[in-house]
Amino acid sequence: MKNLIKNIPILGNLIKKLKHDLGIITNYLRIRWYVKQNDTLKIVIGASSIFENGWCPTDIENLNLLKVKSFNSLFKNRKIDVFLAEHVWEHLTPEDASEAAENCHSYLNSGGYMRIAVPDGLHQDKNYIDAVDVGGTGAGSCDHKVLYNYKTLSDVFKNAGFRVELLEYFDEENNFQSNSWDKKQGMIHRSKRYDERNKQSPLAYTSIIIDAFKD
Repeated sequence: MKNLIKNIPILGNLIKKLKHDLGIITNYLRIRWYVKQNDTLKIVIGASSIFENGWCPTDIENLNLLKVKSFNSLFKNRKIDVFLAEHVWEHLTPEDASEAAENCHSYLNSGGYMRIAVPDGLHQDKNYIDAVDVGGTGAGSCDHKVLYNYKTLSDVFKNAGFRVELLEYFDEENNFQSNSWDKKQGMIHRSKRYDERNKQSPLAYTSIIIDAFKD
């Protein structure tokens, strides 16, 4: 009995690991099923369980943007029509961000696109910047590697071979710029229209949002 009690923490850790591994396998099978069942592939990168109907969520455990074999394992010989990544690229180093963009470009269909959103380094509110900056005060910012502006984010994807269109961003004069975009083509929650915080204070929380096209 004493030995059993002594080993309870070990058993607990083992059960936790088994559940984690089972979750990875289950998600892998779910993604593979989605790929086989759908003619149009719409993949959410770093979904954290947030995704719209018709889209397939992935996280780093099943789609590592820096590993080609991870793409191969999930998609085999299929190409992707749309990648959607909301607040993912700021968690990558500049070198990894470029590599990830190149890998996504390779796995997109011609005519496909990526919709990307990241925190906006030119946002007019200092409190916002303090929250989202590298090592900032906001949730998740302890892992932020880069604070982009609209030019530096665009350059990452242009250098990977994409044609970039800007959808939402602040410019150098603190003016908010926006172009029409359809949430059905990629929902960005942290945006002017859809972030709940903007109901109390307009533009309280926005993102740089771009579409990056593979022509």
